[in-house]
Amino acid sequence: MSGPECCSNPPTLNPNAGAGRVEEVGGIDTYVTGSANSKLAVLLISDVFGYEAPNLRKLADKIAAAGYYVVVPDFLHGDPLVPEKADRPISVWIKDHPQEKGIEVAKPVIEAVKGKGVSAIGAVGFCWGAKVVTDVARHGLINVAAILHPSFVTVDDIKSAEIPILILGAEQDKISPPELIRQFEQILSTKPAVPSSVKIFPQVAHGWTVRYNTEDAKAVSAAEEAHQDLLAWFAKHLK
Repeated sequence: MSGPECCSNPPTLNPNAGAGRVEEVGGIDTYVTGSANSKLAVLLISDVFGYEAPNLRKLADKIAAAGYYVVVPDFLHGDPLVPEKADRPISVWIKDHPQEKGIEVAKPVIEAVKGKGVSAIGAVGFCWGAKVVTDVARHGLINVAAILHPSFVTVDDIKSAEIPILILGAEQDKISPPELIRQFEQILSTKPAVPSSVKIFPQVAHGWTVRYNTEDAKAVSAAEEAHQDLLAWFAKHLK
């Protein structure tokens, strides 16, 4: 499902944000950061606001600093959601950007990354991007998955999990409420061969890991805790 929470706390997009650079990867404009010589890569798939969100790029740089080659493709093809456009609310915008098409973008990007000699790829999806991550995982295109405050992810998506998967949810989330996240956890508990970790963060809302107020110490702390959980997950499973 989608709703107002998908659009809350919109970032001020900045095409020059981050320590990396924008280049074409798999035919798509992509924010790239970290060493291209790394054998381990991480693909970040944005929420509805796209790959120019400063906090998203800051996280990409943080992951790169841990030794990964990180790519953040423009899955939205230069058309992020603009909340101010009253004639194009998310219910209309999403029709132009169904997650089902995300895998069409992901495949050539992943092929291009593997062509650089990468031996294993992890993928992280935020809100809108979480559904795309479950799709690429189901098609065997990645080695490790992480979904943060997911949108549109279903029970069937989680039932199909066959690779290590991390799920981080928010206590104050109507898109993927704690009840659904716990249902995901229950499903994964029946799949002992699939490493999994599920965590619900208290007193945070949908989008808290990339759409936080950098001047709010509590918001920053909650986001950084999620980021550390993500890095720990890759350190353990992306090899």
